[in-house]
Amino acid sequence: MRHRIAGKSFSRNTNHRKAMLRNLVVSLVDHLKIETTVAKAKETKKIAERLITLGKKGDLQSRRLALSRIPNNKTISKLFNEIAPAIKRESGYLRVLKTRYRAGDNSSMALLEFVDYDALTGKKEEPKKKEKKKDKEKEKE
Repeated sequence: MRHRIAGKSFSRNTNHRKAMLRNLVVSLVDHLKIETTVAKAKETKKIAERLITLGKKGDLQSRRLALSRIPNNKTISKLFNEIAPAIKRESGYLRVLKTRYRAGDNSSMALLEFVDYDALTGKKEEPKKKEKKKDKEKEKE
């Protein structure tokens, strides 16, 4: 029975699982979006959202707690100094978008990214305008 046991084990021992999830969180903070399996994305999302909440608090105790969970100074400083202040939400910082099935083992893949990805990268995507048939004909001539 799995009473009071939260999270997936991924058929790994505890140290391997913790290291894998920490590495996924570090990659997420560095690149602002990652592609992984759906199950790993959901587990990573739990850890990352807790860290972002600590980053929004911004005090010394929160920074020390974050460093105890992800012992990477560069990642934590980026999270506390750049990402957390730019996020205006109270919760729900990340989203999991299912993308495709992996060719090798047919595993369902997902994109884990910040909801405010465009604001964090500074890019604004302009909506594409529909071209009229007349415009296309003029370009051909």
